[in-house]
Amino acid sequence: MITAMTGVPQLVVKLLYGSGLRLLEALRLRIQDVDFGMRQVTVRDGKGAKDRFTVLAEGLIAPLKEHLERVKLRHQQDLAQGGGGVYLPWAIERKYPRAAKEWSWQYVFPARDLSRDPRSGRIQRHHVDETTIQKAIKAAVGRVGLTKRASSHTFRHSFATHALQRGADIRTIQELLGHNDVSTTMIYTHVLRTGGSGMKSPLDCL
Repeated sequence: MITAMTGVPQLVVKLLYGSGLRLLEALRLRIQDVDFGMRQVTVRDGKGAKDRFTVLAEGLIAPLKEHLERVKLRHQQDLAQGGGGVYLPWAIERKYPRAAKEWSWQYVFPARDLSRDPRSGRIQRHHVDETTIQKAIKAAVGRVGLTKRASSHTFRHSFATHALQRGADIRTIQELLGHNDVSTTMIYTHVLRTGGSGMKSPLDCL
């Protein structure tokens, strides 16, 4: 599916699979949340209103840097035209009134068009709409001819199941996914089995 996609949707999906992110967690990432040196992604105010850290795939570093060069150029153009602002949480906006135009606070995946913030009434650039990515995933499913259902969450599930298959510790996966209870993460251990609780059929032993 990933190879059947291109552009920003492909980058977003690679993050979902490579870092175990939920779709909105990926779309809400700010520039400062991606640490190329540490190969780490910070998810702020995730599910349960908690921050967490997860891994940044090495194979994503180069394409993500190229993408951010284009994003920075667009941001500079917005600034030159008197814009360049972005949505900020109320507490941040009150404490740092100029932060909305700073590069570090811009979205990693900004929308193509400007829009009006319903809260403030200001014209600014929001992040890519989640339906854009969902439609791209649906189109990719059709192109590769999958018969199973697949969505943005499929890539997060695949992150967990493939990590388990490679021997990752269940507690580590729990932290990376941001699960409060390890029992939620344990659901993914089903992939370590095959049908019939992992038992090999006697017929296959003949």
